Amino acid sequence: MATLDLKNINKSFGATQVLFDIDLAIKDKEFVVFVGPSGCGKSTLLRIISGLEMATEGQIIINGEDVSEAHPVDRGISMVFQSYALYPHLTVYENIAFPLRVQKASKEEIETKVMEAAEILKLVDRLQFKPGALSGGQRQRVAIGRSIVRKPKIFLFDEPLSNLDAALRGDMRVELSTLHKDLDATMVYVTHDQIEAMTMADRIVVLNGGVVEQFDTPMMLYHQPINKFVAAFIGQPSMNFIGAVVTGISDSGLAMRLEGDVNMVLPVATEGMKIGDLVEVGIRPEHVHYAPENGILNITIDILERLGGSSITYGPVAGCKKFCAALDGEAPITEGQTVPLGVDPADCHVFKMDGTALTRQKIPTLV
Repeated sequence: MATLDLKNINKSFGATQVLFDIDLAIKDKEFVVFVGPSGCGKSTLLRIISGLEMATEGQIIINGEDVSEAHPVDRGISMVFQSYALYPHLTVYENIAFPLRVQKASKEEIETKVMEAAEILKLVDRLQFKPGALSGGQRQRVAIGRSIVRKPKIFLFDEPLSNLDAALRGDMRVELSTLHKDLDATMVYVTHDQIEAMTMADRIVVLNGGVVEQFDTPMMLYHQPINKFVAAFIGQPSMNFIGAVVTGISDSGLAMRLEGDVNMVLPVATEGMKIGDLVEVGIRPEHVHYAPENGILNITIDILERLGGSSITYGPVAGCKKFCAALDGEAPITEGQTVPLGVDPADCHVFKMDGTALTRQKIPTLV
């Protein structure tokens, strides 16, 4: 059992407040990711959980026990940092065993726990190597092994993959997800990379300027973002936004005229809306398609990126100067060409001018 509750967490550095009223309830065995742009407070929040920083206000509760004033070593947590922080003169075995030796564990206990961690992390054949002889991914696994042997209640990860190359990051994402299942542990993970967040998390905390914008499953963040910030941050490439005006209201949703005199009826909640209201329509690049027969939007392609399975295009569409469309890799298009695009109104999002999202009437069934 390893639940984590954060209640009314505020943090200030002098006169500058960096976290505002953070309330989160993380379940036992859950993999939760803190994500957001640089400077949003995600690493500071993780350090507060670990005890390396003290909250200005609020409570940290682990398994029902208030540990807000507890020393880091007494919180039952283990933290893996961006830097591997391995001892270069010690073998892999000794690096993993180090925290157990500090705790004055018996030789038998050390042997058992180190071997268990090495088997989980596939490091058995590297135990007598020193860190300098390991790859970046292997070094990160050694750092994780050092955490595993402590048998913590909660694992904390602070951007552990940011020093790895793109291919190795992909491999390590899979390894960490597998590790979570093998250990059946509660994990809290910080990253600025929303792809890491989407692929690994049970739930994601989206932070912005020290405020929790939304805490939900990856697919709910993707399909039903609570506001424009979350919609723009989640998804790669980012969502496009086109200005529009409401021209009609019905049970089917909102009729609107987009910039460029494009008319659409979008199936979204209409409560509180009125004719003449200004809104923004959000369209994800992957939700448009090449439609030579029945396109409703036209893009003049300034930049074309051929990626094999898809073709990423950028150009002006209905008032959006840098509209991005992820089209089929075989689409017969070239730079400089004006191309008709189709989009299903049910895939579109609508945002009020304050950034608040209108609830979509039709979204996929999410598990």
